[in-house]
Amino acid sequence: MAVTVLSGTSGALYYTPAGTTGTFGESGVNTSTETITVEPYLNFKVGDPVKFQIVNSQTGGAGTGTLPAPLSAATTYYVIAYTASSGALQVSTSAGGAAVNLTDDGTAAAPNEFEVYYADYAAVGQAQSWSFEISRAEIDVTTIGQSAGQYAPFRAYIPGFADGNGTATIYVTNEDSALSNRMVEDVLQRQQVGCAFKLYTDKQSSETLSRSIAMDAVLLTASLNINPDDAQQVEITFRPSGVPTFDFSTSA
Repeated sequence: MAVTVLSGTSGALYYTPAGTTGTFGESGVNTSTETITVEPYLNFKVGDPVKFQIVNSQTGGAGTGTLPAPLSAATTYYVIAYTASSGALQVSTSAGGAAVNLTDDGTAAAPNEFEVYYADYAAVGQAQSWSFEISRAEIDVTTIGQSAGQYAPFRAYIPGFADGNGTATIYVTNEDSALSNRMVEDVLQRQQVGCAFKLYTDKQSSETLSRSIAMDAVLLTASLNINPDDAQQVEITFRPSGVPTFDFSTSA
């Protein structure tokens, strides 16, 4: 079979905003005001698609219990209000709809807790390019006492910890809700939990046929480039906050 080299036109940049994962307990559910209280000063915006789940706060994995009724882990909800100073959050089953009528506070005995998080990666339609580099540290394991010879002995190394860094160049637009604009603002977001990238090298209509690198990340810098001859661009730099997931294989 002939090998086809991929073009950069196959790439794409997907993102979940920083500060869009919050946790709460049974005491954070108010059935009289249809309000859930998560951490203050997160970054939920009106219209954000979110989901709920139960997590184990000790392991970070799936927890046990029941979500506050009628919330369902399989349903996407939409933020209709979030007060940063108090962490008060309200969600609806539709964008701009009425608040979900909470009928009980659920069950989540410690170390379990409820979690609300941005529903899924979303396309950054104003992305101009992205790059990502991975490196390994070198650990010097050279020994002494080698036999003398004609040539100088060479040092010996083994690989150490891995590290990564990335950049994304995006366009600034006049649309307030554009993810490109939000990414710039997110650089200053104090709590960046929820920030994640999915970097597609080959984006297809079918996810199983796409190739990508996915990672939780932290945003580091935003460098603006403004001149009268070009569209306004911002270069964002980021680092993975965990091990990236490489999906370079496809299945029909």
